[in-house]
Amino acid sequence: MTMITQRMQQYFIQAGFNVATGPEVESDYYNFEALNIPSHHPARAMHDTFYFDAHYLLRTHTSPVQIRTMEKNEPPIRIICPGRVYRNDSDQTHSPMFHQLEGLMVTESSTFAELKGLISEFLEAFFAKELTVRFRPSFFPFTEPSAEVDILDDNGKWL
Repeated sequence: MTMITQRMQQYFIQAGFNVATGPEVESDYYNFEALNIPSHHPARAMHDTFYFDAHYLLRTHTSPVQIRTMEKNEPPIRIICPGRVYRNDSDQTHSPMFHQLEGLMVTESSTFAELKGLISEFLEAFFAKELTVRFRPSFFPFTEPSAEVDILDDNGKWL
């Protein structure tokens, strides 16, 4: 995983991004509140999140790093946030701990088209081949607009 993370970081560093990190033990404020995740959201349930007490938990995403970065820096901001994240989920396709890489770009001229191009170019560089990708509209309470990315595999299935 270290080699994969380093490879991803190198790509984005060359694209003008900085690498930002943050604590794995996170406050409820940074993990949920500051991201507009309401108190009744299922992700906040004890059966989905590893809580230490009412205020601290193992982070469920690297998004709190973005909040801290925006609190401390004025735009333009171009960061990636690699790291381990934790969710109380374990089955054939899920693990309670996994690695995540998020990015944040805040500039006066950034567009969704630019983001799509950057992600598509990254995926092709990472997998070292041409890919068919699709962007599906999605909803996340802390991003606007929101999308998820799928890659068409060699068997014609979207991943």
